[in-house]
Amino acid sequence: MKAATAKRQEFNDYKVADISQAEWGRKEIEIAEKEMPGLMAIREEYGKDQPLKGARIAGCLHMTVQTAVLIETLQKLGAQVRWSSCNIYSTQDHAAAAIAEAGTPVFAWKGETLTEYDWCIEQTISFDGKGPNMLLDDGGDLTLMIHHKFPALLKEIHGVSEETTTGVHRLYKMHEVGDLKIPAFNVNDSVTKSKFDNLYGCRESLADGIKRATDVMIAGKTICIAGYGDVGKGCAQSMRGFGARVLITEIDPINALQAAMQGFEVVTMEQAAPIADIFVTATGNVNVINGKHMQAMKDQAILCNIGHFDNEIDIAWLEKNPQVKEINIKPQVDKFCFPEGKELIVLARGRLVNLGCGTGHPSFVMSTSFSNQVIAQIELYTKRGQYPVGVHVLPKILDEKVARLHLGKLGVTLTELSDEQAKYIGVNKDGPFKPEYYRY
Repeated sequence: MKAATAKRQEFNDYKVADISQAEWGRKEIEIAEKEMPGLMAIREEYGKDQPLKGARIAGCLHMTVQTAVLIETLQKLGAQVRWSSCNIYSTQDHAAAAIAEAGTPVFAWKGETLTEYDWCIEQTISFDGKGPNMLLDDGGDLTLMIHHKFPALLKEIHGVSEETTTGVHRLYKMHEVGDLKIPAFNVNDSVTKSKFDNLYGCRESLADGIKRATDVMIAGKTICIAGYGDVGKGCAQSMRGFGARVLITEIDPINALQAAMQGFEVVTMEQAAPIADIFVTATGNVNVINGKHMQAMKDQAILCNIGHFDNEIDIAWLEKNPQVKEINIKPQVDKFCFPEGKELIVLARGRLVNLGCGTGHPSFVMSTSFSNQVIAQIELYTKRGQYPVGVHVLPKILDEKVARLHLGKLGVTLTELSDEQAKYIGVNKDGPFKPEYYRY
């Protein structure tokens, strides 16, 4: 303990809520490592070669226990890392403390203000007088800050790997109008990210966040899921599994047809507003639930969001309405009281409910996501200059590799093609087994 205290006194390039939580955080990180076989296999495979030696990675991604395993994997591959969280409510303070005590500059705590959030990101872009030469982002805030506020740093940056749907949309939009100045890897659309983290992760973490916040019984309730992409699909499966009647809202006819053929009712928000007990937004769009919808909702309706940003529910309408009284129940749970006596319960102020009110996705599924992140960082850094400015996706063979790294943990045994079978369908026996255009 004395050695740990002395180490803290020597190293102070961090800001966390409570450094004394480091021991607790380290214990949980050690448990998570056992549930993250992809990252641990990558450490084993690449650790000796140090492919990220010389990389200065600025990271902006939810500072959780699972992210701590990602950070330390990057470091074991040779990288220097500075870190902030990409959401003001998502940091797990004990995880941040453990990373800080281990000597990693981390600037994150649960309940940051927006001003503090920007400050934290800014602390990650200075490496002893140098800027970062790699970015790892979730949502695009770090990428945009570098482009708009610190453009002089771009000439040293070899690329960015982006974690989530919303951040990928931003990258494509930036590239379309000529604002993107560095190569970018779209990690989100790796199959082993979007079809696992977005789907199976949300299938478990949505209920965790809602129940930790409210202790509400889901069985028998009517729940409206706005959006039926991979995130919405996982949420709908979860809520149905708990015994809820699930309504879906969608703008895309293909997704709407998928929902209908899974047995879900597809309606508009105007139809859902007066009848649903719980609302979950998962669209990546703005004002999906607005003031008129909230006025139509029943007493004690619960509103939450599982999309990246806090603009899917028009929280500002509630905050600025002089007739609506706000009562804080506990951190990240607020009640808004209407003059007629109706009350609405809002979770995490419309930010990510699974991380704001729960602990986010389980470690195993985050191992698939973060394995893609590490491989993308290796690809960009070791092949710097080879990728043009634009948005790229990891090759199919690497996607399959990430999946392979996780099979043993689940006791999966793959069937192997014979030479005859491989020739018959025109593939290599070792993969890739599907063309790039294949939709899983």
